[in-house]
This record gives sequence, C-alpha cells and structure tokens, in this order.
Amino acid sequence: MISSTSNAQIKNIIQLQKKSKAREEQGAFVIEGIKMFEESVTFGKLIKAYVSKSLYEEKVLEVSDYFKDIPYEIVEDTVLKEASDTLTPQGIMAIVKKPEYNLEDILQDTNANLVILEDLRDPGNLGTILRTAEGAGVTGIILSKTSVDMYNPKVIRSTMGAIYRMPFVYVEDLIETIDKIKSHHISIYAAHLSAACYYDEVNYKGKCAILIGNEANGLSDEITKMATKYIKIPMAGNVESLNAAIAAAILMYEIYRQKRLNKDI
Repeated sequence: MISSTSNAQIKNIIQLQKKSKAREEQGAFVIEGIKMFEESVTFGKLIKAYVSKSLYEEKVLEVSDYFKDIPYEIVEDTVLKEASDTLTPQGIMAIVKKPEYNLEDILQDTNANLVILEDLRDPGNLGTILRTAEGAGVTGIILSKTSVDMYNPKVIRSTMGAIYRMPFVYVEDLIETIDKIKSHHISIYAAHLSAACYYDEVNYKGKCAILIGNEANGLSDEITKMATKYIKIPMAGNVESLNAAIAAAILMYEIYRQKRLNKDI
C-alpha cells in the first residue's frame, strides 16, 4: 500500500495532472472518479489504477472484481487526496494511455460533420464542446495548437467520458488545415456577427464544419475569411454574443436536427 506523497508513483500522478509536457512525454493522462474509471476500463487503454484504502475496504468485492485483470495500487486516503485535482475525490484515479487520431482519417469520413476550434482557452468550454459534440453526432474535432490541452484535468472531467470516443487532432497550421478540409468538399460555416443569414436558415445536408473562435476575441480575420459561409445566432435584448460552448452547441444541434430529418446519419 502507498502511504506517502513522496512515493514516485504519486509524484508522477501529480506531474501528469499539472504539466502538459509530462502528459506529452508519457503519452498518458490522469482520470478521476468512479464513472471515468469504469469508462476507462471499457476504453481499454488503462495503464494503472489507484484506489483509496477506504473505498477498497468499503467495496472490496466490487473493486476486486474490477481489478482482476488490471494493475492497481491501494493508497492511503490522505495521499490520494493530495494527488487529486478535485476538492472532493471519489477515491479512485487511473493513468490512461492517450488515444491517437489521424487528420486524414477524420477528413475521409463520408459523413464528415466537424467542429474547428481556433485558440479556445477555457478547459470547461472545451470539455463541454467535446461532450456535446458526441451527443450531436459530430464526427471529429480539429483544434489549433494554441487551444487548451485536451488532457487538462478540468477538460477531462467536463467531457464526462466523451474523451474516449470523440476523435480529435491538434494542428500546427490551421489555415493550411482548413484548405485541406475544403479539398475534401467539406463546407465551412463561421459564426460571425456580420453574417447575412441566421444559422437555422442554412441547409447543412452535405459534409460540413463549423468554426468556433477564442472566448474573448472570437475568430481571427484570417480564419473567418476562409469560411464557405457566415452564419449568426439571433439575439434578443442587449446581448452581443454567447459563451463559446453554448454557441457551438446551438450550431451542432441544428446540423444534427437537419441531418436526422434528411436521414443522412
């Protein structure tokens, strides 16, 4: 049983929680909580699990069954809490191997329905977008290299397991990538205040992608100009714009609604 925060494994968990460089070097990330643990077992890329002494003793039969074929360590509650990124740890953490996705595979999908994120910085927004994207039938997410790390602990928690199922890639050059997307006959829609039409007045029947920009500054002019069409969300009152995740959700679900009606997915 691990009983000290000076244990090398605990130090490694803390590093993986705090530093994207450590996650990059190890090709792994940390998950917390019972639901995320159960999903990680199904995901099949769990490297090692860590369970608190109290949870193990409370649910010894269930936990033992779960860990039958999985390497794990029992950890003193205070030690696991120290390693946790949450205020109220659920008593279980795990190190999971990162999934690997390829841009070309995402673009080759005959039903491509994409979300492109430029410089998205808020972890909660990214996690919410990923989770909503899965629910709305999105087939892939493309992010600029300046966007928040997908494996940030706050992002992971916000995805509620969608991290295991939604394909995504970071790209070095977003302009070059959008050119490549267009070469696959995928229409690109930018949410923009200068748009002449509302988002629900457009037909999204074919392969398509929506552009979502930075929370504070929106889309850059360079990226905006690359869109096939500008669209906007109607606003009542004096509100000028919506939270990035909310705007993305509205657009994703309108596309999903149309594709369901057209029986394209």
